Amino acid sequence: MLPVKGTTPAPGAPGTASARARRAADGPQPPGEHTRPLRVAVIGGGPGGLYTAALLKRLVPGRQVTLWERNAPDDTFGFGVVLSDETLGGIEHADPRVYAALERDFVRWDDIDIVHRGTRHTSGGHRFAALGRHRLLEILHERCRSLGVELRFRAQVPDPARLAETYDLVVAADGVHSTTREAFADVFRPRITAHRCRYIWLAADFAFDAFRFEIAETGHGVMQLHGYPYAAGASTVIVEMREEVWRAAGFDETDATESVERCAKVFADALGGRPLRSNNSAWTTFRTVVNERWSHGNIVLLGDAAHTAHFSIGSGTKLAVEDALALAACLREQPTLDSALTAYEEERRPVVASTQRAARASLEWFENLPLYLGQPPRQFAFNLLTRSRRVTHGNLRLRDARFTEAVERGFGCPPGTPPMFTPFRLRGLTLRNRVVVSPMDMYSAADGVPGDFHLVHLGARALGGAGLVMTEMVCVSPEGRITPGCAGLWTGRQAEAWRRITDFVHDRAPGTAIGVQLGHSGRKGSTKLMWEGLDEPLDEGNWPLVAASPLPYKPGSQVPRELSRAQLTDLREQFTAAAVRAARAGFDLLELHCAHGYLLSGFLSPLTNHRTDAYGGSPQKRLRFPLEVFDAVRAVWPGDRPMTVRVSATDWAEGGLTAEDAVDVARAFAAHGADAIDVSTGQVVADEKPEFGRSYQTPFADRVRNRAGVPVIAVGAISSWDDVNSLILAGRADLCALARPHLYDPHWTLHAAAEQGYEGPGVVWPAPYRAGSRPPRTGRTDAPKPRLTLGD
Repeated sequence: MLPVKGTTPAPGAPGTASARARRAADGPQPPGEHTRPLRVAVIGGGPGGLYTAALLKRLVPGRQVTLWERNAPDDTFGFGVVLSDETLGGIEHADPRVYAALERDFVRWDDIDIVHRGTRHTSGGHRFAALGRHRLLEILHERCRSLGVELRFRAQVPDPARLAETYDLVVAADGVHSTTREAFADVFRPRITAHRCRYIWLAADFAFDAFRFEIAETGHGVMQLHGYPYAAGASTVIVEMREEVWRAAGFDETDATESVERCAKVFADALGGRPLRSNNSAWTTFRTVVNERWSHGNIVLLGDAAHTAHFSIGSGTKLAVEDALALAACLREQPTLDSALTAYEEERRPVVASTQRAARASLEWFENLPLYLGQPPRQFAFNLLTRSRRVTHGNLRLRDARFTEAVERGFGCPPGTPPMFTPFRLRGLTLRNRVVVSPMDMYSAADGVPGDFHLVHLGARALGGAGLVMTEMVCVSPEGRITPGCAGLWTGRQAEAWRRITDFVHDRAPGTAIGVQLGHSGRKGSTKLMWEGLDEPLDEGNWPLVAASPLPYKPGSQVPRELSRAQLTDLREQFTAAAVRAARAGFDLLELHCAHGYLLSGFLSPLTNHRTDAYGGSPQKRLRFPLEVFDAVRAVWPGDRPMTVRVSATDWAEGGLTAEDAVDVARAFAAHGADAIDVSTGQVVADEKPEFGRSYQTPFADRVRNRAGVPVIAVGAISSWDDVNSLILAGRADLCALARPHLYDPHWTLHAAAEQGYEGPGVVWPAPYRAGSRPPRTGRTDAPKPRLTLGD
């Protein structure tokens, strides 16, 4: 229930949409007069529906706005509501009277208490505002009536299709179980996902003095309490636990009264022995709602009917109110209803998607809470606070520097040292900081030989301060290339060219390590250079492909030959020969590429390995050849130099590898001597459906690290040094690999140090660059203007 903080984006330009049904009586709208729709029906009397009704009536007093709600006006099924500063700011600018009424009843506080294994840690500066849900509804009822909105409570809602025929606009704010959405499911195309925890909304008749998270380790499993004040003498209390814990504790067989009493006993310390109470409360599972479309003709979805985000980031009422603000603004700005609904969806969809990603991260953190119980209490608290990836190390330092510095000290950061600039040891190699330049294919070699481009590319990034610079995937044979421009290590000439690069790194960027990633393209080889056609077969000059099974990567791709036992032996020898050359070339670390659908990855995934021999079938058999290659390479790679393995932790496809499978894969490689696992995802099958977003792959690294107990390298849209600090300090990753940020800025790590005011052994400016070690001055940037501003 931490409010999601961020700025509300400006409205997107309306895109092309199908013509919507319009009432025959509609005439052309006079330019500049935003009077349509004149008749508005609102379904649902929650905060989103009520606020929409009030705003639309306020914008055009002559509108007829009617709201239907099947429950009584004083019925409410929650207790407290938490609102963020952004949402309150939007309300203040759009309707000062509503804001003033809310302000009189708000309970405000700054602290979050986290209690784990008898230790409480407090983090301040979070600026919460809450009030009772019943009072919020009263305020909105009063505002609607004062404006002339017709409120119909205890009313059977007319069929939405009939409303659409008699009203200009129908706003469906009828909640997570929206009947409007279900009536037009073939158009809205909802996807509803149920999750793994049970929870119940309760209340206590006293006010917590902080937002409180308390963990109870019971004989049945882990339970958690989320509590916060919403009035001078009342608090919301949510009790949550995994489904299997809920059943083991017998909550599936208790009535409501007994459930409430048992929850009060479990969290007696947090409650000071006081009882809990319910309001028709029942155990439920959270459901994430996503719709492909939000409007159909003159019907539009709003709030939980359109989308949901887990309560642990306090987003439900926030999103609904912000939907209302955006819808009202778009109806005011756009010349037609069609363009207004298009603009509304284009504006809100990316904001909602971002919030849902954060909510999913928070939800999954609590689902996997047992993973983190062994962390030191202060680190555990930091991990909890940053679980959604919206609150970061930098945010917490601004809010509560004392708390953040205490977490850093507990982690082992010397005074004034950000977490990313602490050293990390892998076998005989000590990296001076936690930043890795991720492997990035450059497709710029000639006959597998790296040239001046590679020297400049890798050399520049080594000078840029990263602790470890990785090569692109270096191929172990000509047939193992992805494209004709891929670099290799199948000849002595190639090894000599690589030696030139490693010597430069070691001589001119002392303290920076350089690693080689060895791999074989498998079925994804013999393709054009990336910028000529990603994964497209060569027009000429193709070479034959081999793979675990004879399956093309995508329609039109070359069909590979299934590897025979003799060919598997040959491939192992190719990998070991390349590893010997890599050691002689002076590389400090070797990574085995078992990800992204290349040859070794193709053995691991059931989607790409259909073999019936000893190398296919069960997970153990699919692991057999990659492990044989790892063992062979480890045997020839110098004992004091570390080896890592890159894996795809999920195939993002039905029937493929899952996050749980990835833990088993990581354990297997660790048992064979892997020093760390480089956790990536996907690119195994062409029809994958990844869930992109900021730091979207890091939860997989977190799971591997904390389930398999092996060091991990996190990758995937990590774009800021604040992200790196947060991931490292929370214990979700040991190293962070960044790709595109290093293409944008070869000196990303040096600049990260300068921007944080850090000068120490974790990063060293090359002598010729020291004059640029301070960030240049920048011009002023103004904050965005309020989304909708109306006078009294």
